[in-house]
Amino acid sequence: MRARPHHLLTLVLCLVTSLAFAQAPAFETKAKQVYLIDAETGTVLFSKDENRPVPPASLTKLMTMEVVFDALTRAEVNLDTGYIVSEHAWRTGGAPSGTSTMFAALKSSVPIRDLIQGVVVQLANDACIILAEGMAGSEDAFAERMTKRARELGLSVSTFSNPTGLPDPGNRVTMRELVTLARHIQKTYPNFYPLYAQVDFEWNKIRQRNRNPLIAANIGVDGLGTGFAEGYGFSIVTSLQKDGKRVFLAMGGLTTDKERTEETRKILDWAMSAFQKKTVFAKGDIIGEASVYGGAAAAVPLVTGGAVDVLVPVNNPDRLSARVVYQWPIRVPVVSGQTVGTLKIWSGERLLREIPVETAAAVESGSLTSRSLDALQELLFFWL
Repeated sequence: MRARPHHLLTLVLCLVTSLAFAQAPAFETKAKQVYLIDAETGTVLFSKDENRPVPPASLTKLMTMEVVFDALTRAEVNLDTGYIVSEHAWRTGGAPSGTSTMFAALKSSVPIRDLIQGVVVQLANDACIILAEGMAGSEDAFAERMTKRARELGLSVSTFSNPTGLPDPGNRVTMRELVTLARHIQKTYPNFYPLYAQVDFEWNKIRQRNRNPLIAANIGVDGLGTGFAEGYGFSIVTSLQKDGKRVFLAMGGLTTDKERTEETRKILDWAMSAFQKKTVFAKGDIIGEASVYGGAAAAVPLVTGGAVDVLVPVNNPDRLSARVVYQWPIRVPVVSGQTVGTLKIWSGERLLREIPVETAAAVESGSLTSRSLDALQELLFFWL
């Protein structure tokens, strides 16, 4: 039997005028790709070509660390587990490589706790390779694990060919997915995330400072990484927490290290001063209703899991628009709290937030007559 088709329907919602602010103040940046969000509400504060795949360079190490943090959390390994420094790790990422390194000695055994600090603080390539070989047997095998883990986290574009970010056409990320990854690390690994704010780290009697220059600036930045790729430029993934507010930023395509620092500070300052929080829907508000196929009721009310807040500009007010998108028809039985679609909030053409919507009531099967009418309606909808 052929499955009945589903049709994507959109409910356009009218927002209260007093809450209808949206058009962001004009902002310009020299970065080619940018994605900036408010951590609490998920509001997109600024975006620019954020879905374009680009070479991640050392930002790859965010995914490397996520795999390690996940393994530690699941007790696959522990912080005292030691891995031997192979000649490949030493030559490719260690002292002879001329790249970012923690100077781990050839054939020495280094515990995971030190390797983590080497990667997080110094972006050490030798530490990445040592971890990859120790946990998966080789860089290639570990990179496959990284990509698989990325898919598990909902990162559909990000792909990795090595744990270091050293030049390889197989390494690809987007600014949007880097922010998603950074936000996940900060939320999921509270015991490890503070390492990203560590000012320096000493290994083999060599002290190196955190490669993110904004860490030492004492402005509230507490992570996460920087990168440089030949032919693409300088990039950064960072988070700033100040006055009870946190934002996540990823941007790239900048021409110099100095320009990256200046543009990062500029956009972070703007994010902290140009917006205020507004409640669009309170917890329990009915935001619309969805049609039900074959039910005792023709429609079911829809709600979100909690209050819906967005950040809106302090100045330059304009209207917000909201839409609920769901697969029609919803079939019985419908249970209360069933996720059936998505609420999308827009500022002009700019998507601010996407929030799951769920049913606010249960709907049982209807009478034979109502089911027949619904079947006729679906047939007409499909053919028209």
